[in-house]
Amino acid sequence: MTVRRVAARGVLALSAVLAMATGAGVGAAEPGGTDQCGHWTASTVSSGLGVLENLAFDGRGGLLLSEVPASGTDGALRRIRADGSREVLASAGSPGGIVVAGGTAYFTNGGSLISGVAGRADGVIQALDLDRGTVSTVARGLVAPNGLAVLPDGGFVVSRDVGTPTTLTRVAADGALTPLATDLTSTNGLAYDPNRRKLFVSTTFEPVSALAVLDLDRPDAAPVRITVPGYGPLNAADDLTVGPDGNVYLALNVAGRIVRVDPESGRSCTVAEDISFPTSARFGAGDGWDPRSLYVTSFAGTVIRLSPAA
Repeated sequence: MTVRRVAARGVLALSAVLAMATGAGVGAAEPGGTDQCGHWTASTVSSGLGVLENLAFDGRGGLLLSEVPASGTDGALRRIRADGSREVLASAGSPGGIVVAGGTAYFTNGGSLISGVAGRADGVIQALDLDRGTVSTVARGLVAPNGLAVLPDGGFVVSRDVGTPTTLTRVAADGALTPLATDLTSTNGLAYDPNRRKLFVSTTFEPVSALAVLDLDRPDAAPVRITVPGYGPLNAADDLTVGPDGNVYLALNVAGRIVRVDPESGRSCTVAEDISFPTSARFGAGDGWDPRSLYVTSFAGTVIRLSPAA
């Protein structure tokens, strides 16, 4: 998301607070907190970056970031290494979700607030060849694409949480676009779990924060919805990942928390809180990155490491 989306989230969060204070338009809120997931220690890996929307490990010692400067334009796909070195890999106006598959980093681009509100189909999925450094476009015609999942058949799913409709789009390997699970709105974070053959989706601005589970082998089936405690806009659920333990780790942007959700039982707990606008979380992968630790991006331009107790 661009810095303009940060402002939009702030307005919505303030509106939600006022609505709850006056009792207008808001039902009974879920409890705001969850139990703690044991003790996790937070440390800063990198700071002083632009607005960070997403991250992925490239498997070759680098952490890839979707970065937009404070101006809200002229974003980039950036790589940082465990030794602190940084480099820009590709220019991107409004980069969003990143998924690394083999030697390619796929990412959404064109997810600006203006495009979303205006309904401009200028969004794309692009592919960065990590060996050659070249960028190609693999899908066009998307409106404000945000989250991204890569599917086993070579296709993709993208989310949209600005404008209307804020639903999912399935992108075939040949670039053809079709709506997916259209009753699921305000979609944002995406993660495909190959072990379960399920797609996990977060919703951002709905009154009830939901972690939705889609069976892509049965695309017409209604998604299973797991409620995440807290009022939706005050959570502002963002991106997510499936951990090596099979649990889903979800960034709650406005709430400033990372929560862990057991998709089998629906139970959740808090991994960390008091993080400034966290946007995405991934477990470490590659040289220099701890596979037991979660690495978290934020709108504040920081990358934070969350390490569990031994």
